[in-house]
Amino acid sequence: MTQAKTPSLPPVAPRRPHSFTHHGITVADDYAWLKDAKWQEVLRDPGVLDPDIRKYLDEENGYTESLLGHTAQLQKTLVREMRGRIKEDDSSVPSPDGPFAYFRRFREGGQHELFGRMPRDGGNEHIVLDGDALAKDHKYFKFGGSRHSDDHKLQAWSADTKGSEYFTIRVRDWASGNDLDDLVEETDGGVVWSKDGKSFFYVKLDDNHRPMQVWRHKLGTKQADDTLVYEEQDSGWFTHLHESTSGRFCVIAGGDHETSEQRLIDLANPEAPPRLVAAREEGVQYSLADRGDELFILTNVDDAIDFKIVTAPLGAPERKNWRDLIPYRPGIYIIDLDLYAGHLVRLERANALPSIVIRDLATRNEHAIAFDEAAYSLDTMGSYEFETTNLRFAYSSMTTPSEVYDYDMAKRTRVLRKRQEIPSGHNAADYVTTRIMAKAQDGAEVPVSILHRRGLKLDGAAPLLLYGYGSYGMAMPASFNANRLSLVDRGFVYAIAHIRGGADKGWGWYLDGKREKKTNSFDDFAASARALIDAKYTSAKRIVGHGGSAGGMLMGAVANRAGELFAGIVAEVPFVDVLNTMLDDTLPLTPPEWPEWGNPIESEKDFRTILSYSPYDNVAAKDYPAILAMGGLTDPRVTYWEPAKWIARLRATMTGGGPVLLRTNMGAGHGGASGRFDRLDEVAIVYAFALWATGMAEV
Repeated sequence: MTQAKTPSLPPVAPRRPHSFTHHGITVADDYAWLKDAKWQEVLRDPGVLDPDIRKYLDEENGYTESLLGHTAQLQKTLVREMRGRIKEDDSSVPSPDGPFAYFRRFREGGQHELFGRMPRDGGNEHIVLDGDALAKDHKYFKFGGSRHSDDHKLQAWSADTKGSEYFTIRVRDWASGNDLDDLVEETDGGVVWSKDGKSFFYVKLDDNHRPMQVWRHKLGTKQADDTLVYEEQDSGWFTHLHESTSGRFCVIAGGDHETSEQRLIDLANPEAPPRLVAAREEGVQYSLADRGDELFILTNVDDAIDFKIVTAPLGAPERKNWRDLIPYRPGIYIIDLDLYAGHLVRLERANALPSIVIRDLATRNEHAIAFDEAAYSLDTMGSYEFETTNLRFAYSSMTTPSEVYDYDMAKRTRVLRKRQEIPSGHNAADYVTTRIMAKAQDGAEVPVSILHRRGLKLDGAAPLLLYGYGSYGMAMPASFNANRLSLVDRGFVYAIAHIRGGADKGWGWYLDGKREKKTNSFDDFAASARALIDAKYTSAKRIVGHGGSAGGMLMGAVANRAGELFAGIVAEVPFVDVLNTMLDDTLPLTPPEWPEWGNPIESEKDFRTILSYSPYDNVAAKDYPAILAMGGLTDPRVTYWEPAKWIARLRATMTGGGPVLLRTNMGAGHGGASGRFDRLDEVAIVYAFALWATGMAEV
């Protein structure tokens, strides 16, 4: 590895002895002091961070800079390349609604989106929100929701200016371009308008950053006068809002990772109480769409592990009245449903490849839209309009930039509306995307999607970046990402491991990678690395592992369990202090996370399971690969002290290898920098580290 010319000495976090005993098991946590006792205040105002903690984080940032500082020119080159692949004045395909078509776009050189509209059939555009102008007085700025009222006169919009994901809602008048006096603070950012445009619904976050309450705000009044519409009593449940498919209802969607429950508010009668669809039953999940006097419900009820679609009368939607429409088919995972006046659309995945299936509700005839690449991504994009035969969807693969199509569901014809432009040029034929199956230690077949330049010699010499996540049933799509080409064009192979804990091979694939089966995720990732080595795509110590958030936990666990395979590990906002976090029920995400990881407060079995793999608790006196951990000071999801504690313990315990580096963004949260170009600076650090760890920092 090429070292920096004058690396500073690594910071040493003082050990302040601290331990706790739970279920008769004593756990040492000598770096607990890095968690600021007033962390809730720090989320709102980073300036109140304890000076000792700030000093340590600053020293770690300085050390990381001293080791990676010599890659500054490389980072600039990487940013220039990645920016060169971005169409700077890019815009979405306008989405029609009544007399207008709404769009989002960027200006040349702009960091933030502009929201606007034009006449439905074309004409002059009208910008209502200018993100660059709104962001200019803030170090951090991120839009939340933005939604026009039904009469097209007002635009509700929200923004977070701290990175803490507390969004403030404002309302802008389309005619004047000015915001009304209304100010609604500490929300999750979403808005659902009433039909008359005189009020809207929103979710307020509590002091522990949890979305528990639904409120109605009447225009022209103060937030203190808002009406509480619904309050969730279970601190393990989160509550969110969205419009129903027809636009008739505000849907209050509540749930944790295993159970859900929904309520409907009639937007034509916004003062009416919410109406329960089907009472919560542990382990039963459902989501819904409405059409006329019927509900279409996507659910896993009756052991439909990969989900099925049922119908129910709107007037009596309780469980006993559910009737199968699309029955459960094992191995065919129904990811989502979308509903239009005449058609039901479902997004399915089988063998880790997605397809769109369209059902004519009058004739019951079905047909599918699918593609024939070895690995690809497919998504429906929704619509403001219900009475339409037009379906908009997006397609991409690891070699094919994103394409947006309008598809006529009645005529079965498609029109390409947009192809992602790569201004600096991109020839898909220069690259190969393929897929191999890795055999896990228990025999499970793990799909691995691969991207490399055409002509790559399979002799094991190439460096490889292996990305993984594997939690919450989130699949990692084999989609196009222009940034990756900066590694691939330098000789890297880029691979995605579709490990258990994600739903890449169905919901059962997710269930096999959670709670007491969590270690399957880690073993699958290591098996993927070994399969890539066996297939001569790379060699041991030529692989850089990369994951973020729960994928950062994956990185920490793999570093402990199979570190010998890796030249480097990048863990972004890594969830590595799993046991301590799951024991602290005041943290924003802890109670809702118990179904995913287990509840170590109540269950000794869960305590022992989490303790057995929690990366922070399993750091050992052995060699580790080079590690870069990246955190955000105002991150409410994975708090800054998790990577800080992990790196401190690694440095104090490991016997060789490394180095281990911590970089804390002192002005951002879970998503990192907020501007689209500023975010490239952080990607460049990851890629520069990967190149450095594999001895290619001069390339």
